[in-house]
Amino acid sequence: MKRRTLLAGAACATIALPFTRGIAHAETPKNQLAIGFSMSNILTLDPAGSSSKERVQVLANLYDGLVDIDAADRSKVVPSLAEGWEVGKDRKSIRFQLRKGLKFASGNPVTAEDVVWSLTRVLKLNLAQATNLRLRGYTLDNAAESFKVVDEHRIDVAILQPIDPLIILMTLAMTGTGSVLDRKTVLSNEKNGDMGSGWLAANAAGTGAFMLQSWRSNEMAILTRNENYWGEKAKMARVLMRHIPEAQTQRLLIEKGDLDIAYSLGAADLEPLARNEDVKVTSDTGNGLYYLAMSLKNEHLAKPKLREAIIKLIDYDGINRTVMAYYGVKHLSPIQVGLARKPYDPPIVRDVEGAKALLKEAGYPDGIELTLRTLSEQPFDNLAVALQGLLAQGNVRVKILTGTGEQVYGPMRERNFELIVGRSGGQISHPDGDLRSLAFNPDNSDAAKLTGLQSWRVSYKNDEINARIEAALQEPDPDKQANLYQEIEKLYAESIPAIQPISQVTDSVAQRADIEGFRISPVWQTKLAGVSKKR
Repeated sequence: MKRRTLLAGAACATIALPFTRGIAHAETPKNQLAIGFSMSNILTLDPAGSSSKERVQVLANLYDGLVDIDAADRSKVVPSLAEGWEVGKDRKSIRFQLRKGLKFASGNPVTAEDVVWSLTRVLKLNLAQATNLRLRGYTLDNAAESFKVVDEHRIDVAILQPIDPLIILMTLAMTGTGSVLDRKTVLSNEKNGDMGSGWLAANAAGTGAFMLQSWRSNEMAILTRNENYWGEKAKMARVLMRHIPEAQTQRLLIEKGDLDIAYSLGAADLEPLARNEDVKVTSDTGNGLYYLAMSLKNEHLAKPKLREAIIKLIDYDGINRTVMAYYGVKHLSPIQVGLARKPYDPPIVRDVEGAKALLKEAGYPDGIELTLRTLSEQPFDNLAVALQGLLAQGNVRVKILTGTGEQVYGPMRERNFELIVGRSGGQISHPDGDLRSLAFNPDNSDAAKLTGLQSWRVSYKNDEINARIEAALQEPDPDKQANLYQEIEKLYAESIPAIQPISQVTDSVAQRADIEGFRISPVWQTKLAGVSKKR
């Protein structure tokens, strides 16, 4: 079944080639940028909807927020639609000053009302992005008091918790959560009170350097220069983003010059491309963690000894040396590389016999059969196959179920799965952001619908860890806070977590050698306005 799924994907990619060649023969146009990556995890273009790395790569060029994350240092926030801001003396509010003369791609003026409406809309729709606001105390009930129009160009945002204001700024810098929408255009396309969500699934209404000309799910997105953009106009008149899930197809196209940038390549393709004088390969620490998730709603996986056995069966060094080359580096704790001032490395050692003993103690002397969901693309599918082989050595027999983003993450959001190979990631470059995603769960009920929290999706709730995360965020002393975060990571490992990190994401991108101005965003929000071609 696994082999059949992958072969089918390759066949689809091959069929798509003639269409590409009809657009560009051996060299893309000077004023057009052609990018290849997998779009299978893009479920909607509505900024309020589900989040994924690939989705952010599209939306970051269509929408802006009040502020943005610095492309060189992800711990800093820089101005965007807001030319400046001021934190109140009591640290309970932030006042933003909009730039003058801002326009949406439609030509409509950008006002403070658009900003407040956009933030309130996220809470009202209560889709995945709402979680990022709710974690900071914002709810639909308090939205009117939390987001206020001062005048046409000024907005007040309340700080509802005793936390560093930088956390609020970073939340507003997240593509999707803080994206400002053209209220008039969106509402003119509203149907049955959906606040334009149906229309925005395949359309855009933002202020980004580009506007959306065309979108075909799992096929392509065509972006064109936004002449109403407030900043320096995009150097490229057009950006063609193509759904090409097969790495070998991407490699062939970038070698021929039919692609300018290829995002989804593995070690087998990147290594030879790095020796090609017509191609440049860039690798850098990315945002997010690859992990194995285990649902505690499952009566078997709810047993700590079974989860511990599974964790002990994984060869983390071997996986990261082979399967994850160019995709990630070994990292077993929930706080990402570079964010913890005092990193903690869990002492996990592969122990097959120890795992078998734990299985027996858990009531599975003959082993157990489980299903493992994974995206049918690199590195997820290869990582799943590697895990399947490793777990089998301890008699944990895994059946792999491959599919699209909705087929994999849909059941996870509904808490109806057993095992999943996934990837976390948030744009909050702070230990609290990682812990809120992977370890924090204030309400484990189905009705809570905290779909933006990986911990809720796997039904993991640890009240002591919840309390410690809250306490660490409120600690003003940096050294004491660093100690608290290290203690939380240790406690998380000892709790036999439902989400076991395997690798820190590494972003590896191949580009034609004549591409200039391309820089990988550490939080996936790669801007393409400054990209040009030296031809």
